Amino acid sequence: MISVTILYPKTDDSTFDMDYYTSTHMPMLADALGDDCTAWGASTIKGGDYAAMGWAMVTSQEAMDSAMKEHGAKIMGDVPNYTNVAPQMLIGDVAHP
Repeated sequence: MISVTILYPKTDDSTFDMDYYTSTHMPMLADALGDDCTAWGASTIKGGDYAAMGWAMVTSQEAMDSAMKEHGAKIMGDVPNYTNVAPQMLIGDVAHP
């Protein structure tokens, strides 16, 4: 299992449409991943260097790579519909207690 975290930097002129992100963009990502997406969510960040973040739990790196190979252009092409900043992606192996 991997966690995928997408961070959106906050700048003086950055914009972010959380309604669009949660109603259109993140469901698009989840649909691309299919059953390999076990959960997803989004948060508005309070303070700090980021305006927002999205996250997804994915069964494997291979599943993420496959989904991005097939649907990545559509997913990345949607970014300007909700923000004017480049997303930063962090991927990590989930440690189970």
